[in-house]
Amino acid sequence: MMIQTIHAQALLFDNDGTLVSSLDSVDRCWTLWAAEYGITPEDFARVELHGRPAVEIVADLLPAHLVAEAVARVEQLEVDDVPGGGVQLLPGTAALLDSLPADRWAVVTSATRRLAEARLEAVGIRPKTLIAADDITRGKPDPEPYLLAARQLGVDPARCVVFEDAPAGLRAGRAAGMTTVALATTHRAEELRADLVVENLSALSVLVTDHGVEISGRR
Repeated sequence: MMIQTIHAQALLFDNDGTLVSSLDSVDRCWTLWAAEYGITPEDFARVELHGRPAVEIVADLLPAHLVAEAVARVEQLEVDDVPGGGVQLLPGTAALLDSLPADRWAVVTSATRRLAEARLEAVGIRPKTLIAADDITRGKPDPEPYLLAARQLGVDPARCVVFEDAPAGLRAGRAAGMTTVALATTHRAEELRADLVVENLSALSVLVTDHGVEISGRR
């Protein structure tokens, strides 16, 4: 086993599949949504799904005149599903976030702000900095969301570390010039291209110093 240490000034976390799991909720809501709009499993199979904003997924599946209405519908379904236990903390999340100063980390999600805040609030995560789909014009795998987070934190992108479970998010982090840590929570490790690949956040330890943050992981 080899221990790898990464030095950074800021840590940028995807939410779903990284900090929390909402897979059961997503499956329920999108299955119901698909039935309402006549979307088949074959239609879904032709589209990259995980880690992308809902508006981009819906735009790949439906005619342009239906997109706004359909995005609002799936968002409502997902928000309504949160109180029913649709979100759970993933291993290591609470301990890692509790060890960080509020100005050293951000959540960067492809969900809308309304949905992201509902899911985060449900598990007691209250980031000082949150970048959501509403804040950007191009979603992951474009680097815009992560570059915006770095700018809001006042940190050079090269000194940021991105934590992601999805290939689209990892591509966004690399395109932003950031170090990437992949979590094998929703994809197999061999599917994930990153500077460090671990099982989940519990495989990492964090040390906050006067000079930044040191992240150590087993690979």
